[in-house]
Amino acid sequence: MTSNYTGEPPSAAVEPAQGSPTPLGAQRAQARSLAAGRLRERISGGHWAPGTKLSEHVIAQELGVSRNTLREAFTVLAGESLVDRLPNRGVFVARPTADDVREIYNARRIIEPGAVLWGSCSEQVLTRLWSVIEAARTARGAGDITGMGDANQRFHGGLVSLTGSDTLVTTMDRLLARMRLVFHSMSTDPGFHGDYVDRNAELLRLLEAGERELAAQTLREYLSSAETQLLDNMG
Repeated sequence: MTSNYTGEPPSAAVEPAQGSPTPLGAQRAQARSLAAGRLRERISGGHWAPGTKLSEHVIAQELGVSRNTLREAFTVLAGESLVDRLPNRGVFVARPTADDVREIYNARRIIEPGAVLWGSCSEQVLTRLWSVIEAARTARGAGDITGMGDANQRFHGGLVSLTGSDTLVTTMDRLLARMRLVFHSMSTDPGFHGDYVDRNAELLRLLEAGERELAAQTLREYLSSAETQLLDNMG
């Protein structure tokens, strides 16, 4: 299988510019991080299905990086369980297992309710989250499963951003990238994401009302329900 990567053209290179005063080791680390970030965004955006083979030659050209840098980026993503490196076969987008689903949801049940309990719920942030809900409702009305999935990802990422912690936001971004691969198994079921549009709205109403403990408990139950649905679907 060949890669269906549709990222930026080679002109949008992520290799550091020649002549940069940054030491060589730091340049390589920056290039690796940028390349890994681009690939992570593509996975999180649902552009590759689980099991897709990633062509080293094609993607290196499209990102404008060396193949060595791309291999280092693949190593980063393998450590995040986003790709699998198979000897003599190549690099493939990971296929989440039932154990992966359990591990992801265990982490989410700690991080997200904590953000709801102790994060900063400014009017500006709440307004931004309501705009995500409206985007999800629009997508649901159009039968756009991908649009609902995108909005769901943004909503949960937005909840964790309430913490103001770059570390937690980065951790959540990586969890959401893995979640997108899990959600691929529900990509033909409009009811799965559609049901959670209303549950997200209810959660946001509780936050607006200052009912943080109830919101956190509701969110824990919500996440457990989603986990059960996904595991049942995986058989």
